[in-house]
Amino acid sequence: MPDLRGILLLDKPTGPTSHDMIYAVRRGTGQRRVGHAGTLDPLATGLLIICLGSATRLSEYLAAKDKRYVARLRLGQTTTTYDAQGKVVAESLALPGRAAVEAELAALRGPGYQVPPAYSAIKLGGQKAYELARRGQPVTLEARPVEFYALELTAWEPPECVLAVHCSAGTYIRSLAHDLGQRLGCGAHLTALRRTASGQATLAEAVPLPVLQAAFGAGDWKRYLRPADSAVADWPAVRLSAEEAARVMRGQAVPTAPGAAGYGRAYDPAGEFIAVLSADPAAAQWRPEKVFVER
Repeated sequence: MPDLRGILLLDKPTGPTSHDMIYAVRRGTGQRRVGHAGTLDPLATGLLIICLGSATRLSEYLAAKDKRYVARLRLGQTTTTYDAQGKVVAESLALPGRAAVEAELAALRGPGYQVPPAYSAIKLGGQKAYELARRGQPVTLEARPVEFYALELTAWEPPECVLAVHCSAGTYIRSLAHDLGQRLGCGAHLTALRRTASGQATLAEAVPLPVLQAAFGAGDWKRYLRPADSAVADWPAVRLSAEEAARVMRGQAVPTAPGAAGYGRAYDPAGEFIAVLSADPAAAQWRPEKVFVER
């Protein structure tokens, strides 16, 4: 089957895993190469970026983009998994007031460090942390740098509250809920989570799973397939000559204007997206990182 390179923006329901979504798309499209750009837990809903064909090579760049969420927290209860799917291990009736919650949220904004949940897919000695945790084995994970660009209390419904979160990639909202509860002295866990944006992609653009599955059955699902480069539209477009395009496809660098930085989208003279480029300011060159088209 030909490579139908592109991006699907899926509105994931609660319940299935991100891998379940990959399986559903692989089965519905008939495409072998399918991947996602940023896992959502089974409890979570919202935007899941699905990459098809050679667009799967963009997954690492898309997963590294900042994220936005709406998170609902339950104050006064701590769970093993830091969310509502875990066992309650501590409770408190002494709940804080709204002002105290807002003060702690203000303290958490900006760059900092976060310890991922023990019940996560991070590997320790070749095993996933949650597999060790389920067996009752000790799990010690290192703190990782994260950043909260925005962290706002949008609804106060004690013992629950709702947060609007804008954060760096790799941030665990379950850990945010747990950490906030510890700072407040009452404990807390996540009861619902909805991803509303990932980089430039937004939930408003996403197709609900039932709608996409109906399109699979009708055979018209390709109308939801977006060009691969649409997911990195915030990168500068680099228009190449035929000679430069040939060099890039051989893995060779091409000149760039002074001051270029970060990543770029390379296009051949026909307008086809052919590669991801990385700027080398010192050499004033674009260096190919991922090439999508072979000649």
